[in-house]
Amino acid sequence: MEYRLLGRSGLRVSELALGAMTFGSEAMGVEKDESHKVYDAFREAGGNFIDTANGYAGGRSEEFLGEFIADDRDRVVLATKFTIPMRGRDVNAGTNSRKNMMESVEASLRRLQTDFIDLYWVHAWDALTPTEELMRGLDDLVRAGKVRYLGMSDTPAWVVSRANMMADLRGWTSFVGLQIPFSLLERSVERELLPMAKALGITVTPWGAVGAGVLTGKYNRDPQAKGRAAALGHISERGIEIAGVVVEIAEKIGRTPSQVALNWVRQADAEIVPLVGARVVEQLQENLGCLEFTLEDSEMRRLNDVSRIELGFPRDFLEQRFRPRRRSR
Repeated sequence: MEYRLLGRSGLRVSELALGAMTFGSEAMGVEKDESHKVYDAFREAGGNFIDTANGYAGGRSEEFLGEFIADDRDRVVLATKFTIPMRGRDVNAGTNSRKNMMESVEASLRRLQTDFIDLYWVHAWDALTPTEELMRGLDDLVRAGKVRYLGMSDTPAWVVSRANMMADLRGWTSFVGLQIPFSLLERSVERELLPMAKALGITVTPWGAVGAGVLTGKYNRDPQAKGRAAALGHISERGIEIAGVVVEIAEKIGRTPSQVALNWVRQADAEIVPLVGARVVEQLQENLGCLEFTLEDSEMRRLNDVSRIELGFPRDFLEQRFRPRRRSR
């Protein structure tokens, strides 16, 4: 495992982050013993970047991690999030207001059994809380020592860039991380979010790199499962076509489709630290195998071509008309 700086900060994080959304989740995850095995395997591989949220499994993910990191706290870069409502129909829950922020951070600290959070994410833009209130509140948490770095998740590019500019001008703490979906199936973030992150020096921690399992090729191999998933709107013919190319490349180079899908994300034109989640240790170890190789240029081109999207206005307009051309000699 190698390490890299998180955005415009001195914080060093592993090149993969462990997503703990499956920890304690009855619907999609596993209980404590298996979660602990996944955590231990990630740490033994050199991973130090662990990501969770207050709302994952109703807080159980944070509770599990609080136990797992107890003897190793200072060596772990612990990230969690707020915004998801934790108090039912309370109108002041599930927002980015100072009230919910302050209550959420205290509750997360208790569940995580720690005095501080290394990276505190705003889980999603609520479109209501003023940017000044959000950024001043987050800066207060940093100054109080409860939080050390800040990140933004699932938010429009113009909101993130405006917030960071305001923070820079007022001497507040700015965002160093951006968590968004990004995969061969979801490339719309290339229109605004990835260019913004690159321009502002923000590290991207993508979720969904294997496309909810579609890019593993499981639906290509099982026509009945494909039909059921298509009926529910979980996959499309485009997704099946992309997955087919991923499987072909994986077979050619002796790797798994998940590893190929992860490396396409890792080799994108941005500072990328993908989130990897796993229900069992074997799945995590398979994902970690992506660190053992890189995709060739020809393989990247083929994946780029099959998954290409229209960037839309103004990107397509500007690139067609104003891209600098080299003079021929």
